[in-house]
Amino acid sequence: MKKKTPLRMCVACQAMRPKAEMLRLVAEEKGLVYDRTGKHNGRGAYVCRDEECLAAAVKKKRFLKTLGQDISGELLRELEELVRL
Repeated sequence: MKKKTPLRMCVACQAMRPKAEMLRLVAEEKGLVYDRTGKHNGRGAYVCRDEECLAAAVKKKRFLKTLGQDISGELLRELEELVRL
């Protein structure tokens, strides 16, 4: 019997996708952090690995609404580079 693939919802487009295909941001005291492993402790939000979804999430302030913190410019640049790859 096949094991179920965990699905997560994108904060921008609301699409359900496999967890491994998404970028996860976690809220910490010092601000938002990109979770490379998907196992970082804390409340997280997922966004598709797509430039349009990332831009929409930032424009609509989805991270601020979901996690209570806005994304920093440095983290945004890092995520934009990951999406372009």
